[in-house]
Amino acid sequence: MKFSIKFITKTAITAAIYAVATMAIAPLSYGAIQFRFSEIMTLLAYIDPVYIPGLVLGCALSNLYSPLGIIDLLVGTFATLLSVIMVSKTKNLFLASLWPTINCVFVGAELFFVLHQPFWISTIYVALGEFVVVSCIGYPLFKFLLHREDVIKILKY
Repeated sequence: MKFSIKFITKTAITAAIYAVATMAIAPLSYGAIQFRFSEIMTLLAYIDPVYIPGLVLGCALSNLYSPLGIIDLLVGTFATLLSVIMVSKTKNLFLASLWPTINCVFVGAELFFVLHQPFWISTIYVALGEFVVVSCIGYPLFKFLLHREDVIKILKY
């Protein structure tokens, strides 16, 4: 992948949209119960892995403002990195949409160690939010978008 103007622009726009969408609803984006609607964007990696750097950067930028501090920057961003890599490698869209939910185990561990919340309960709450946002909302949206050649033409690198 070359660092062309097009790549840098797509990365910057993706990161900015993810970060702004996360921070705009900040109370819902952080903590034990979260509905981070920006996570729908992780499915962009299913369409084209070129979105991975922008998604990870957007997550990192939004996690700078997390009430959990630097630990969320590290753990949350790592979980997103792992999720979008797996999304990009999964051939079935619905199965791809499950990776952010599965990787909530990292955020559950973070909440356990930082806030001393019960590990499994925290993991389940965060996973439920991810499942609702990415699989229940994002999956049908992307299923629709994948049938729109005009949209795919714009989204593909």
